[in-house]
Amino acid sequence: MSALAPLLHAPLLWIAVTLLVFEGADIVSRRSNRHPLAHPVLISVPVLAAILHATGTPYATYARGTASITFLLGPATVALAVPLWRNWPLVRRSGKAVLAALVAGSVTAILSAVAIGWAFGASPQVLATLAPHSATTPVAMAVAHGIGGIASLAAVAVLVTGILGAIVATPLLDRLRITDQRARGFAVGVTAHGLGTARAFQVSETAGTFAGMAMALNAAMTALLLSLVALV
Repeated sequence: MSALAPLLHAPLLWIAVTLLVFEGADIVSRRSNRHPLAHPVLISVPVLAAILHATGTPYATYARGTASITFLLGPATVALAVPLWRNWPLVRRSGKAVLAALVAGSVTAILSAVAIGWAFGASPQVLATLAPHSATTPVAMAVAHGIGGIASLAAVAVLVTGILGAIVATPLLDRLRITDQRARGFAVGVTAHGLGTARAFQVSETAGTFAGMAMALNAAMTALLLSLVALV
């Protein structure tokens, strides 16, 4: 293994490994007809973790090697404005419903996480960490740190929330007989942020558009609400 040490620290290696693992996971997802339990992220994370463990590679080394992929999350998020612009007339007509759903979704996400954590005896620090779990990772980490939580644990909570949301959303909304793609997309975006938005785009552009909008608005709403609570 010592002979492979220089290779294991090469950034291009971990970029290639990440892309290959995700592509393999996406193939499995496509062949399962996008079954919720075959979500590419749900498959990729444990596979990559196993590879890091088997090679004795610290996560810090992997993070440095894949920093360029992490950087691309920014442009990818900004690119969500393209379908939003294409569907702007539809979004504008749904303004009142969007505002009501945003407030209800943000408040429910925060209160439900805090209530569940409190019921299990979580400390105030952990409760502060869980509160922004439905915001995107950078926002959740910053907000959690600002209100006395643990930023790194908040990132884990966001990841778990996104995966569970992407898995549960479609069958749950089907069971509830909600067919409006605007409502479906917005619900997924508010609760499951980026992973939910990616799943929504697999269903339809309308659902993806409203999910992307919900993700952005909920990040701002979560930061605002929790900042106000912290000031009280």
